Amino acid sequence: MTLENLFTLLMLIFLQAVLGFDNLLYISLESKKVDPERQSYVRKVGIGIALVMRLILLFVLVKAIDSFQSPVFSIDIHKVIHGSFNIHSLIVLFGGIFIIYTAFKEIHHLISVDDLAHEGGSQKSSVGKAITWIVIMNLVFSFDSILSAIALTKVFWVMATAIVISSILMILLADNVANFLQKNRLYEVLGLFILLIVGIMLLSEGGHLAHLALFNYPIVPMAKSTFYFVIFVLVVVDVVQGRYQRKLIASGESGVGRG
Repeated sequence: MTLENLFTLLMLIFLQAVLGFDNLLYISLESKKVDPERQSYVRKVGIGIALVMRLILLFVLVKAIDSFQSPVFSIDIHKVIHGSFNIHSLIVLFGGIFIIYTAFKEIHHLISVDDLAHEGGSQKSSVGKAITWIVIMNLVFSFDSILSAIALTKVFWVMATAIVISSILMILLADNVANFLQKNRLYEVLGLFILLIVGIMLLSEGGHLAHLALFNYPIVPMAKSTFYFVIFVLVVVDVVQGRYQRKLIASGESGVGRG
């Protein structure tokens, strides 16, 4: 229990909290597919199981990190595609593809559904399926944060404590995030586009890890600063558009009143 370890612990908790934001968005989205009275249960149980799995993943990575970085297979089609894939890159690529698919599917559902009050009817999912996907995607999202933790410290209890505290914070915040999106439905669209950007970031990162090149152009990872700037712009545009829309509605109503 040294000052250095305590400082590292605080850094890791902050890192886990920042990286857990997009995870909370996905959890809110996935839990919405089950019956309303079971949604809170799905979120808490999913995060709880994921906590145990993240600790197991941390232990495995500490013991066998080289295995996750060793090439599994390569692909080389002259001037078309080249890459050398390891377990780390495959996990990140899978996460990116699934997140993009989920975001597009939900965006299509929002614009194609006729009755928003009952739009969840065709999207119903079983409790077990929802929990399973929450656990899987929680592991995908936490993979890089665990690797970052290993890079910062070799003290197992520091990394494990940061994971436990961040998971408890996620359990405490999950219902609030889901309720906020439920009461402010317009922000669902913002959340889906943020998830879409997250998927693109994961794809670029996975491609970089696999040293992937398409038509002799190497895939470069999206910088975290670029990611947060894009999110900031999306939020600002959403806020400005919302205020402008309210002004248009107000001016329209006043115009009707004068008539």
